[in-house]
Amino acid sequence: MAEHITLIYAGKEFRLPLVTGSEGEKAIDISLLRRDTGLITLDPGYANTGSCKSAITFVDGEKGILRYRGIPVEQLAERSTFKETAYLLINGELPPQKELTRFSVLLNDHSLVHEDMKTFYQNFPRSSHPMGILSAMVNALRSFYPELQDLDEETTITVTRLLSKVRTMAAMSHKISRGHTVVYPRSDLTYCANFLNMMFDSPVKPYEIDPDVVKALNVFLILHADHEQNCSTAAVRVVGSARVNLYAAISAGIAALWGPLHGGANQAVIETLGEIARSGNLHQMIARAKDRRNPYRLMGFGHRVYKTFDPRARIMKRMAHVLLDKLNLSDPLLDVARELEEIALKDDFFIEHHLYPNVDFYSGIVLKAIGIPINMFTVLFAIGRLPGWIAQWKESMDDPEWKLCRPRQVYSGPHERPYVPIEER
Repeated sequence: MAEHITLIYAGKEFRLPLVTGSEGEKAIDISLLRRDTGLITLDPGYANTGSCKSAITFVDGEKGILRYRGIPVEQLAERSTFKETAYLLINGELPPQKELTRFSVLLNDHSLVHEDMKTFYQNFPRSSHPMGILSAMVNALRSFYPELQDLDEETTITVTRLLSKVRTMAAMSHKISRGHTVVYPRSDLTYCANFLNMMFDSPVKPYEIDPDVVKALNVFLILHADHEQNCSTAAVRVVGSARVNLYAAISAGIAALWGPLHGGANQAVIETLGEIARSGNLHQMIARAKDRRNPYRLMGFGHRVYKTFDPRARIMKRMAHVLLDKLNLSDPLLDVARELEEIALKDDFFIEHHLYPNVDFYSGIVLKAIGIPINMFTVLFAIGRLPGWIAQWKESMDDPEWKLCRPRQVYSGPHERPYVPIEER
């Protein structure tokens, strides 16, 4: 007999099925709750609500586990590339060499952006944030690249087009914002090396590609490629449930990621380090963060999901120290970061409250060491999260239990009352 739980309400018993995931996690199926009982559940922030079944990513926050399609993220970060990881997330399996080569060719073929799109970039105010521009431009891609006739061909080309063009568009936005000549993608460079070259190459100072910097960017993108049903992924699924095109769904994900409590956290980390450096009193800032009565927060510490050390943070920490040691950078913010990390890892308050440095703390340091401008940090996160969004959208499109997302609410407004004519108000 299938497992269930019993709900007793108004003197009646209702049996609610239990659903068991492949890793043993259990969920109560409440899909018929309102029909059978007239009740709905109330769960602000959806912290206890599962919105779907998914075979893409497994997270165990208590044990510090993150796996893509069953493969530990530690193994992917050490041995894989972002391109291969993207293929894994979207297609479910690691590609054989022939398929990976085909995937690489498609990414190369679709790496150029329509020249008319430059006009859009040039008409955004110079002060525009790159995330706002990227969200708008991804939505605009649908106008430049209409749907094809064959559904399978359309999906494959749309996916590779997005993965390749978003990288190019991100580099373009940086170059145009600075008034510099746009650097075009090169067919002889890997995915990450290409992005770095488009960002930093110039006619007067050719960019020298450092394999350790390329590796660091690969690791950063892999670690951010998917993370279960987070805010931006949920946005992609919710918008996608209306059966919009992939570009519109991804645009929604970018907008959600922009927030400082989500993807913008790595930018907030550097801004926090800057604030500490300007104050010149690290210990005072730590005391403020530890004071429950003080709303001040140290960005980059703790995580809503992980109650132990974020597994991504361990990997990013190693990458950060490799880069800092090799590049021998002199930067007061990076000095503050190292001192803050050392204090936090030994402080009883931080340890007791599970406020370990998270992936945003170390990724902010890595991106700054690479030379990525602070306002581009979240854009890099978006490039990394793109294959996860695509995989989640694709999975939801193929879901036989698909439904248009339409949450309920508990109304807390006034009772029925008459309209009052304006002369009587």
